[in-house]
Amino acid sequence: MNERWVAVLGRRDEPTDALEHYCQYLASALMPNGIALELFRVAWPEKGWRRALQDLREKAHQASDTWYLVEYTALAWSRRGFPLRVLNVIRTLKENNARCAVVFHDANPYSGSRLMDRFRRRVQLHTMQKAVRMADLVILTVPADRAEWLPKASLNVTYIPVGANLPHPESAWRMEKREKGIPTVAVFSISVSSPTFVGEGVKRVAAAVCYASSELGPLRLAVVGRNSEVAGKQLRELLAGTQVEVIVHGLLAPQEIQSTLGASDVLLFVGGPISSRRGSAIAGIACGLPVVAYEGQETAGTIKEAGVVLVARDLENGLGQALVRVLQNEAYRQALQERSRRAQKEFFSWETIAERYLSALRS
Repeated sequence: MNERWVAVLGRRDEPTDALEHYCQYLASALMPNGIALELFRVAWPEKGWRRALQDLREKAHQASDTWYLVEYTALAWSRRGFPLRVLNVIRTLKENNARCAVVFHDANPYSGSRLMDRFRRRVQLHTMQKAVRMADLVILTVPADRAEWLPKASLNVTYIPVGANLPHPESAWRMEKREKGIPTVAVFSISVSSPTFVGEGVKRVAAAVCYASSELGPLRLAVVGRNSEVAGKQLRELLAGTQVEVIVHGLLAPQEIQSTLGASDVLLFVGGPISSRRGSAIAGIACGLPVVAYEGQETAGTIKEAGVVLVARDLENGLGQALVRVLQNEAYRQALQERSRRAQKEFFSWETIAERYLSALRS
């Protein structure tokens, strides 16, 4: 290897850590380009901040003048989303002559109207803006004009969308659809508030597929990934007596995820407005699917090049109507599939993402 970089991770997410998987796929894509990307975890939940920063200091001292990629989400650096201590991580790296890039996977601060939400948002804004000023390079996962918190005239900013945490999503393009002529709608990593409380995301999925089924007849709903067991149980209860069959797949290996998505006709994304930082939505695009999703402030850039059907959040039955259009019109569906495949090749493949990292860090 000609060069070594280090990806700096914070608190591990459970039951699966999408950031760690992101770094592993990026490392594999960088390897043919002569870059060895090593993963280093700042284990502050296990060791405490003093010891964790000392480990980082020793690491940086051993390999100064190396690019360190600090992977930022608010919850990676604080249990409750107050990530001020990530600034100590950046400061430690800079004091040891490391070159520091901050990768903002949380591209904007958290929303919410409660007093605590407003206070948390102010802390996040302060942290993110100071991190931009301290870092040598800032990598945004949404276009810069969709991150209104950025300090004015920031010149050290580049945009790199995320990729799908899947090994070979293009293999899904060749898979057969529709068993016995029944269309399949996939939902990947739906958010669930609790086992007993039915959250807004589950309600929106149920309403959308119920509406589509009333127009089209029998449908199959494939629920995949995080929270699918709880969400699937709630969906079965909400959809009892309809023509929608709910199939719960649970947490699957990456190869099984791409096989399940590849056998589906469309991905329904309800994890907030779609954007180029939403890995579960990118998974559908990477597998060549049309994606039905809400449009929002971050919906811009490369995501609009894919086969995405955008729906206004306040439109009644908007998701269901979009599903009907996609599933009823084969030519329209195939055109959306082709757009998703083209977007995967041009923007979201790990090879393309690795090239953008190389261009940004080497310049």
